Amino acid sequence: MRKRPPFTWLLAIAQLWLAHAVGYLVHEYAHSFLAWFCHAKANPLALDYGGLNLENLLFLSDIDEDVDYAPLFAAGRGHVAALIAVSGVLIGNGISYVGSLLLYRRAERRTQRAWAMFFFWLVTMSVGNFLSYVPVRTFASHADMSTVVRGLGVSPWVVVLGLGIPFGVAIWHLLRRLLPEARAFLFPTEPVLQGALVLMTTYFIFVFFGEGGLHNYGRAAYWISACSEYLLWPLSTILCLQSDVVA
Repeated sequence: MRKRPPFTWLLAIAQLWLAHAVGYLVHEYAHSFLAWFCHAKANPLALDYGGLNLENLLFLSDIDEDVDYAPLFAAGRGHVAALIAVSGVLIGNGISYVGSLLLYRRAERRTQRAWAMFFFWLVTMSVGNFLSYVPVRTFASHADMSTVVRGLGVSPWVVVLGLGIPFGVAIWHLLRRLLPEARAFLFPTEPVLQGALVLMTTYFIFVFFGEGGLHNYGRAAYWISACSEYLLWPLSTILCLQSDVVA
């Protein structure tokens, strides 16, 4: 069995941080640029970047789109507010998902394992964002999905069905198709690292992103997040570990 140097772990940590940052920023810039395009914001690059604290540097947790939706609703442009609000996950993370999936395949064909691992993590971060918004925070009392529901004047269930089905397919494809292939390609003779890849992938989807509704998003979001963290995470991990590695 070929042993991996500590550099492999450092590379994985750096790639995870960068992939999360890319997924986060394309989400926020999608809001901002569409707001600018719809004449709801003067400068598309003007995000609220937050402070220079450790949490913000690691997780970008203070960065926000800096879009004011109140004037849009006051002007009867609720549909525009809904479009801007959904653009983060639908357009921003949609682009990062499709782009990273294609780039992973390209790196795989060229046997570029370091690049393939980065793009795999970016696919994971994109899919995690899908779950984090639909269904986790679709029933929330505020924030993006609440703005979508209010702007369109529809039930949250319409959003769950409309976006939840394609987002669910993306999650299924990652766990049942891409993950087994990545295990075999990235770590062909290293079952311990294959298991670590599975565990980290399911953790980021169902815990890191899935727990987004646990705090201050209402009862429905809380219970969806709890199910994601305490039910879907262990169940998906077990099923993925038991699945065959695609040679």
